[in-house]
Amino acid sequence: MSYPIPAQQAVAEIEIKKSRFIAYARHVVSRETGMEWLEEIKAEYPDARHHCWAYQLGNPNCATNAGMGDDGEPSGTAGKPILNVLQHKGIGDVMIIVVRYFGGIKLGAGGLTRAYGQAAQAVMEILPTQERIPMTGMEVVCDFALEQNVRHWLGQVNGELLSVDYQHQVTIRAEVPDEEVDGLSATLRANRCTYSFE
Repeated sequence: MSYPIPAQQAVAEIEIKKSRFIAYARHVVSRETGMEWLEEIKAEYPDARHHCWAYQLGNPNCATNAGMGDDGEPSGTAGKPILNVLQHKGIGDVMIIVVRYFGGIKLGAGGLTRAYGQAAQAVMEILPTQERIPMTGMEVVCDFALEQNVRHWLGQVNGELLSVDYQHQVTIRAEVPDEEVDGLSATLRANRCTYSFE
């Protein structure tokens, strides 16, 4: 089933009572990739007071996994409003990180909740999206002479090459759009390549 996902990273900044809120949004495929990105943002803004976040994985209509973090803000005032924005946007495989520079004026719990929600809203309004194409994982084993052909056939069906392993034959791991699996399988069979689905 296809659903919208972020096409590229977006960033938006708002200022509330001298506090700066810099919101990033981008495509993530797992909690692990999200946490790696969070570490990158922390390294980019080491002097910021807070790096709050939320993500939603899978089909947004029945998200398989969601998470959030307040990073030292009062519980429920940062991650929750960010996640709340995500849950109303209908976009899957997405994460928002909001970096906060404290401006010296306390916002209070209600003010924080509104500020983080507004920052998340601002970045989601400018986030470009694209349709996620359902993909099937494949492993193809072929002779060395056929490796370039297999790469070419994958390219023709908008397949994604994941890895190539050279032993006594070539093993190619790839993801292929679901609707292209039958056609590609027929081509592989005709050329004596063996394949299996992951």
